[in-house]
Amino acid sequence: MVKVVAAAIGCWAIAAAVTASAEPPAGAASCTGCHPASTRVTSPVVRLSGLERDAIVKALQEFRAGHRAATVMDRIAKGFTDDEIQAIAAWYAAQR
Repeated sequence: MVKVVAAAIGCWAIAAAVTASAEPPAGAASCTGCHPASTRVTSPVVRLSGLERDAIVKALQEFRAGHRAATVMDRIAKGFTDDEIQAIAAWYAAQR
């Protein structure tokens, strides 16, 4: 139980630090090649800015585990650690 609480506090601290930062976390730049940043761009690829953090985390974990169909996202997600996924998700969720 103590490990779970410590992990949750650690993830929260990372997310809070990244959310407060104007700079994207390491790895977030790899998303911009496919995911549009502007609402004026029409694309079949989901816009990440403003999505719920948990939804981004879940999608990346599913891609990484091979449980979600992908063309390249499965390979990209395998390059991220759990902490990087949390940081990227928190940063994109904070973007509007």
